[in-house]
Amino acid sequence: MAKFTIRVYGIASHNGKILLSKERIKGAYYLKFPGGGLEFGEGTRDALTREFLEEANAEVEVLEHFYTTDFFQPSTFHAEPIQVLSVYYKVRLFYPNQPLISDDKQTFIWIDEGQLTPDRMDLPIDQKVVELWQFRKQAP
Repeated sequence: MAKFTIRVYGIASHNGKILLSKERIKGAYYLKFPGGGLEFGEGTRDALTREFLEEANAEVEVLEHFYTTDFFQPSTFHAEPIQVLSVYYKVRLFYPNQPLISDDKQTFIWIDEGQLTPDRMDLPIDQKVVELWQFRKQAP
């Protein structure tokens, strides 16, 4: 039987900066968008709100849908074959200047939008999202 994991991520932009998460997963650090896994019974927006509260102690308003994976991506983190389906939303932090929770497993950083390039991101779907972000910023 085919297995899937559904992930939800937020793209938070404030004063020309984008919020990223540097997260330790299976002993290595990955630079990625903040977010995580959808739990059974949740909608994607509720899951994203929960993830921001749990991981960063940050309240967010989930704005518009930005992207859903449209290509096959196997999980980097599972031994058995699992397909990743990721849903990205633009989000607004209610208190963007408040310090975000950081620990030895995860830290949050704001980077200048001009420094956000696909090759800075460690996960293939995030790389695709950065490409789309750059393209949409350049579009008239």
